[in-house]
Amino acid sequence: MSEREVLELLRENARYDTADIARMTDLDEEGVAAAIESLEAAGVIRGYQAVVDWDRLEHERVRAEVELNVTLDRETSYGDIAERLARFPEVTALRLVSGDYDFDMEVEGDSIREVSQFISEKVAPVPEITQTVTHYVMTSYKEHGIELDDGDDDDRLSVSP
Repeated sequence: MSEREVLELLRENARYDTADIARMTDLDEEGVAAAIESLEAAGVIRGYQAVVDWDRLEHERVRAEVELNVTLDRETSYGDIAERLARFPEVTALRLVSGDYDFDMEVEGDSIREVSQFISEKVAPVPEITQTVTHYVMTSYKEHGIELDDGDDDDRLSVSP
C-alpha cells in the first residue's frame, strides 16, 4: 500500500473515510485505517482543516502576508525566531524562504487595525527582525489547492454593443 496515495486523497478531501479511500486505491479498509493511524502517530498528518472562503461571510476577516528580514547573532538561530513567532495565535503560517527576505508569515485578524497593531507591537520589536513588509490579501482565488470561484460555470465572454 502506498502511504503517499492515502495522503494525496486526504489532502484532496479530508472527509473521505477509510471505505472511500479503500475503494479509490483498491486497498482494504483495515490497511487504510492502519496507514492513517501510523501517519498521525508519526506526526506526518498534523491535523484536518476546512478551507473557508471568507469573502462569502458577512464577518470581516483580514489576512496579510508579511515578509520578514532578520539578522542572526551567535546565540540566535532561524529556529529560535520561528519558535517565538509561531506561538502567536495571529500567525497562521510561518515559513523560512529563499530570496529577498527570510521569513514569509501569514497573519489573520478581525480588522486591518488589529493586524497592523500585532505586526507593529509584537513582531517588529523582536530584536533580530530588521524589516517587515506587509501585504494585505484583497481577494483569494485559490486556497489549499481549492479554487474559490463564484460557482458560475459559464465561461462565455460577454458581448456588449
